[in-house]
Amino acid sequence: MNPYALPATTHSYLARAAESLSEALAATDTPTRYACAHVAALRAAAALLSARARPTASRGRRPQKNAWVLLTDVAPELGEWATFFAAGAAKRAAAEAGSTRAVAEREADDLVRDADRFLAVIERSLGLVPHAPMADRAAVVRAG
Repeated sequence: MNPYALPATTHSYLARAAESLSEALAATDTPTRYACAHVAALRAAAALLSARARPTASRGRRPQKNAWVLLTDVAPELGEWATFFAAGAAKRAAAEAGSTRAVAEREADDLVRDADRFLAVIERSLGLVPHAPMADRAAVVRAG
């Protein structure tokens, strides 16, 4: 895929995914860290969907599909990622609603790392150079 031919919405979703990931890194409370990481992954998926999805002529009303189902349709090679992030949607909703018991600290930290890796996978899928991994950015901040 030619990165110069990507729609502006794709670049916008990628930028917003990176912002959400940064918010997750900076968050001091577990529910916010988890929710921001999950939203980062969702925005990364939206970036790929905006680049690859093609509208289909439909007859009648079709049931709506969520982003993770659409991602599996458009990019079957990302099906495991889609299943993984879809499974965390209820926890994200609980975290966003203010539940402090919905997510353990370790789960939030793991999701931040997973969302970071997923964003890099999406960037590569779009023909872009992936961003610097979160661990590298955190090391620069500590050294800075």
